[in-house]
Amino acid sequence: MEQTLEIKIVSVNVSEKKGTIKKPVQNIKITNTGIDGDAHAGNWHRQVSMLASESVERFEKVMGRKVKPGEFAENITSLGMEIKNTHLLDKFSSSNVELEVTQIGKKCHSNCAIFQETGNCVMPKEGIFLRVIKSGTLKPGETMIFTPKIFRFYVLTLSERASRGEYDDLSGPRISEILQSYFSEKKRKIIITNKLIPDSAEQLKQHILKAVDEKYDGIITTGGTGIGPRDITVETVKPMLQKEIPGIMENIRLKYGAEKPNALLSRGVAGICSQSIIYTLPGSVKAVNEYMTEILKTFEHLIYMMNGLDIH
Repeated sequence: MEQTLEIKIVSVNVSEKKGTIKKPVQNIKITNTGIDGDAHAGNWHRQVSMLASESVERFEKVMGRKVKPGEFAENITSLGMEIKNTHLLDKFSSSNVELEVTQIGKKCHSNCAIFQETGNCVMPKEGIFLRVIKSGTLKPGETMIFTPKIFRFYVLTLSERASRGEYDDLSGPRISEILQSYFSEKKRKIIITNKLIPDSAEQLKQHILKAVDEKYDGIITTGGTGIGPRDITVETVKPMLQKEIPGIMENIRLKYGAEKPNALLSRGVAGICSQSIIYTLPGSVKAVNEYMTEILKTFEHLIYMMNGLDIH
């Protein structure tokens, strides 16, 4: 279940020029390119800026004076949570507006008004930037609901014998265990669906189409990547990929094949189908450990790229 929080809008602020203090207004009209009349609106990922009153209060102690809403050039001044701890693709929504987090902090420009006065600024450290998902109006006193991005994974094991109950599936649960550990360390929530099927191309295709249709972020199969007569995973999945990402699997094969040449015999592929990233892994727990270690190094970056965020 999604963990939601409620924040209060303290002030909404606009400015006609970049690098200047924003002025509070009675309400803002949010269009598909940002805030009407604000200098930062446009067809880019930083259409709206937000800063928490919690951050402002901390910085007031450094400055030794009160700070007015908009002085740090934020469009929305909020109250109720530490928004600096949000993540990319988290969302804030009101009754008629929806915004998605696209950047946490930014490079400070020494020519901005607040920096010239104080020699420092809180926005680069604790401000966030968002793009518009749903247009509407927003005014002080309204509330917004914070909904974190939850990554969803579909883990699919292919095994004739395990599907008949002759032995336990170990590789699928191991993938889930690795995913849980990785995202727990990052304080991110995930949902995992585990399925076990025989070496059936038709069933494999049906499960992948279902997961793609339900917009799972990651689809990970285990088993069927070798050269045996029942190894059909690669032949089934590869034609479904709209964009293959060969470097992921090539790197894994070369890295582990340098010491153990048999690792070079895996034919696993990775790529994109609609909004899902698909990986096909071998069927052993050892291989799962090796593959997942490398896959998770780039998974989040791939998700952000697929969502139009070029994060460096």
